[in-house]
Amino acid sequence: MDEHRVGLKPIIRRTWARKGQRPRVAVRPRYEWLYVYAFVCPETGETEFWLCPSVSTALFTAVLSAFLRKREQAVMLVLDGAGWHVSDDTLAMEKPGVLTLRHLPPYSPELMPAERLWQLTDELAANRVFEQLSDLEEALSQQCVRLTGERERIRSRTLYHWWPGGSDHTETE
Repeated sequence: MDEHRVGLKPIIRRTWARKGQRPRVAVRPRYEWLYVYAFVCPETGETEFWLCPSVSTALFTAVLSAFLRKREQAVMLVLDGAGWHVSDDTLAMEKPGVLTLRHLPPYSPELMPAERLWQLTDELAANRVFEQLSDLEEALSQQCVRLTGERERIRSRTLYHWWPGGSDHTETE
């Protein structure tokens, strides 16, 4: 599980252009944001995305509670050291047989499977200008729905060879 900020500040990426022509990308930087909360099961590629207006302990625990209500089996959640991940409210949610929290070492985003989702969620926003945050939210909602159906693509990006159940995994992208 992880969170990612996406907003009206443009995401500039390389693009193809005809030989001798410089590519042009419209930009109109504004500082309004949405946050994507993503849960991923690396073994199956199953994902669940939430679009939220901010990050906070209260919002994180509310999203986590809603996520857990949909689950019939125990969940192990891998988290980084964000303040809302290590708050007393979050730690109090850990219950044997229902929710186990595992915190990564500091400064180790490369160990977080959910970090690999952000390139995919950002694809729709790269080199595009959105007039309003609601336009970005609509496009991002559609992208998250698409990604939810692409389990093998998600699995190929998030199931590390060292992950439990990942020994038979080979990178396909």
